[in-house]
Amino acid sequence: MSKIDMQDLGLSQRFMTEASLYEDLHIGRVISQNKNLYKVITDHGEITAEISGKFRFEVTTMSAYPAVGDFVMLDRDEDASGHAIIHKVLTRKSAFIRKAAGTSQNEQVVATNIDAVFICMSLNNDFNLRRVERYLGIAWDSGAVPVIVLTKADLCDTLEEKLADINTIAYGVDVLVTSSISEDGYESVKNYLEVGKTIAFIGSSGVGKSTLINKLIGEDRFITKEIRDDDKGRHGSTRRELVVLPSGGIVIDTPGMREIGLDSVDLSKTFADIDELSAKCKFNDCTHTKEPSCAVQEAVRDGVLSEERLLSYIKLKKEAKYDGLNSKQIETEKLTTMFKDVGGMKNARKWMKEKDKRN
Repeated sequence: MSKIDMQDLGLSQRFMTEASLYEDLHIGRVISQNKNLYKVITDHGEITAEISGKFRFEVTTMSAYPAVGDFVMLDRDEDASGHAIIHKVLTRKSAFIRKAAGTSQNEQVVATNIDAVFICMSLNNDFNLRRVERYLGIAWDSGAVPVIVLTKADLCDTLEEKLADINTIAYGVDVLVTSSISEDGYESVKNYLEVGKTIAFIGSSGVGKSTLINKLIGEDRFITKEIRDDDKGRHGSTRRELVVLPSGGIVIDTPGMREIGLDSVDLSKTFADIDELSAKCKFNDCTHTKEPSCAVQEAVRDGVLSEERLLSYIKLKKEAKYDGLNSKQIETEKLTTMFKDVGGMKNARKWMKEKDKRN
C-alpha cells in the first residue's frame, strides 16, 4: 500500500514543527470516535487508538481529550500488534466548541482544526434566524470562517424573502443556496473544497447535512432522515466523522444540534451592525436597554434594527457571561480566560500581536 500524503489531510507546517518535538512518536489525525476508542489515519492508513493512562490522569477538562479533526502523536503508525496509544494532542488551530447538553458545565468539542464552518439550515421547517446568530457567534469564536448553507431550496416558495431575512444577520458571511434534487444543486459548495482544507458541517437534525456530504462523496455513506412535521426530526448519525473527498477536500459530519449551549462567542463579528451602532451611544458602557441617547435603541425605533435581533444580542451576552461589557471589554475577558493558566494578559497581548502579523 502506498503511503498517504498527510498534507492532503490538512497537515500543515505548524503541526509538523510541533510534531518534531516528539521524535519517537508518529503523527495521525482523528477521523472518528466510539466511546474510548479512536479511529486515526496515519501515513500508513487507518488504525484504532486509545489514550495513554498518563494522558487520562493529567487531563483536566473534557475539551482537552482528542476530538475529531485533532492531530495526535501516537506510539505507532499501525495497529497490527494492538491498539496504538495516543500520548499527545497537538495545539489546535481552531475548534468549534459548545456547552455540553443538560446541566453539565463541560465543554463539548464538535470539530477541530477546521478552516470553515458550514452552518446548515433548511429553507422549510428549520428556518430560524435566532439559531443562526447563535451558531455564527460560536463559529466566529472557533477561529474558522463561517458560511451559511441554506438547504432544500426546492421545498421553499419564498426564497427571495428568506434570503432577505438572512442578509439582515449575515454580516461578512457568504450565503449558499443548495438543493438535493438536482445535480447542480450543490455546485456552490464545491467552490469551497480544496486539497488539505477542512470543513465542518453544523446544524439541526434533518436539515440535509448528510445528504449534502453524500453528494460530495458520490455515495450514500451517511444515513439521512427528514425533519418530521412536529419539527423534532432526528439525525441518522450520532457521532462525528471526518471524510476525505474524492476531490481532495476534507469534511466533518456532525450529529444534529437543535439546542446549542455556549460559553464563549464572538459578538463583535456576529453582531457587527450593533457593534458599529454602539460607538455612537452616549455612554461607553451602554447596555442598550434604558440609557438615554442610545444609538442602538434609536435604530430599533427607526426600523433600521429589529427588536428581535437586539434581544438576541442581549441574551447571548448574558449567556456567555458578558453582560454589561462593551465589545473591547468582551475581547479582554475572552483573552484573559484563554490565557489564565499561562501568564494571563501578558501572553494574551503577545498572542494578539502575532495574530495581527499573520493577518
